[in-house]
Amino acid sequence: MTLRITSTNATCFLILAPLVLLWTWKLLNWLWLRPKRLEKLLRAQGLQGNPYRILIGDTKEMFKVMMENAKSQKPTDNTLSLDKDVAPHVFTFIHHIVHKFGKNSFLWEGTKPKVIITNPEQIKEIFNNIHDFEKPKLSPLFKLLGSGLANYEGDKWRMHRKIITPTFYSEKLKIMLPVFSQSCNDMISKWEEMFSDGKLEIDAWPFLQTLTCDIISKTAFGSSYEEGKKIFDLLKEQAGLIMKLRNVYIPGWWLLPTTTHKRMTKIDKDIQTSLKAIINKREKAMMAGEVFNKDLLGILLESNHKEIQENGNNKTVGMTNQEVIEECNAFYLAGQETTSVLLVWTMILLSRYPDWQARAREEILQVFGNQMPNNDGLTRLKIMPMILYEVLRLYPPSIYFNRVVHKNVELGSLSLPAGVLISLPILLVHHDRDIWGDDATEFKPERFSEGIAKATKGQVSFFPFGWGPRSCIGQNFALLEAKMILSQLLQRFSFELSPAYAHAPMAAITLCPKYGGHIILHKL
Repeated sequence: MTLRITSTNATCFLILAPLVLLWTWKLLNWLWLRPKRLEKLLRAQGLQGNPYRILIGDTKEMFKVMMENAKSQKPTDNTLSLDKDVAPHVFTFIHHIVHKFGKNSFLWEGTKPKVIITNPEQIKEIFNNIHDFEKPKLSPLFKLLGSGLANYEGDKWRMHRKIITPTFYSEKLKIMLPVFSQSCNDMISKWEEMFSDGKLEIDAWPFLQTLTCDIISKTAFGSSYEEGKKIFDLLKEQAGLIMKLRNVYIPGWWLLPTTTHKRMTKIDKDIQTSLKAIINKREKAMMAGEVFNKDLLGILLESNHKEIQENGNNKTVGMTNQEVIEECNAFYLAGQETTSVLLVWTMILLSRYPDWQARAREEILQVFGNQMPNNDGLTRLKIMPMILYEVLRLYPPSIYFNRVVHKNVELGSLSLPAGVLISLPILLVHHDRDIWGDDATEFKPERFSEGIAKATKGQVSFFPFGWGPRSCIGQNFALLEAKMILSQLLQRFSFELSPAYAHAPMAAITLCPKYGGHIILHKL
């Protein structure tokens, strides 16, 4: 009996020992050997950064820097001027690393090094070479906001891009101009009811958020826009919960049945149910012969059906209903957020620089008079695009793009090993004095008087909507909407900054004004 037990133990040991050694080796490699090997390869190429700290990387220093930055800003103080660089305050740690080690630097996200790329030629190469420089996978938290085109890769990305592209053709966007105009007129009417003695002091930010929500609801879902607005309210709540949790995210933590996690799961279920109902209703109507080609959902479904029909109903071709739902989520969040922040920063900057406000208004009145702006006139405007590009340069909706390298790749003079992360810090590049000059943080729309290519000297140094094959598919929608709304506002009002305005840009889902956009409107 003793001999048999001993034999069994020996067999178990022979089986388990290699497994334990293998697990120990993998753990050691993950925690120490691989990060140190990557660090050595990066330093050999002149890249600088903090030494690797086991498991935590730069987390400790990041929290220290962010806490120091938070302490230096008092909520009741207008601590930043409108011509001061906001990067140290909204892009705190990346800015800190670049300031500490220079532009050729890297930081640590846990066990992985992230290389900071600010060279326009290397940025161009990354944007063009979409196969070697892919987007990182979304965390389970951010997947609750939907994935869609922006987060697909390979053949799936190409197929979705092909299907969605007709949705944003210029002739399709023209059809939506009356919706832009009517929604803006509704907001203006509310403002006019609030006026007293020819002026009105308001926080424009929530009004502009409501306006862009109304527009994206109507342009995305047409006659179902009231249902669409309910979906947006749920998405907005979901985004707020995710923003609160993102800084303390722990893998697997979202599976715990906390009150917040339960609410997030319920919101996701409600959004999915509502969108499925809208899409199913629309598809039944289309099968019955009704034509829906004047809203984003109708155009998308029409394009998707065409793709499926042309390719023989192949199961790998076209979008599933679930994928259509994901794209609808993307329409909502990106469409509303991007345009609302562009509008609020434009109104704030035009309030601060009344000469540019006057120039924009003069051109608008010359082109349209007091008539509703139209597509032909909007395309003839010269001052407005200059202003919008400069606003996007100073306050891009997204302040960075991330990429990941899955195999060893060459990037200019750099050899990047597999597993390295990449950060393209939009805000730092847009404010780089070596690229834009000593006045890089100042509002000077004249930079774009001869277009983007001339302003950037042909470099990829201005990319608020990305660049290359994966540039934002909805950028023309956002710019057309912004031109239409601002033209109508400038026809009716002049505006100035309120004494209540505190300049505190904050990076949430997009770069937004932390304390709102307080302005004083004057009737013209």
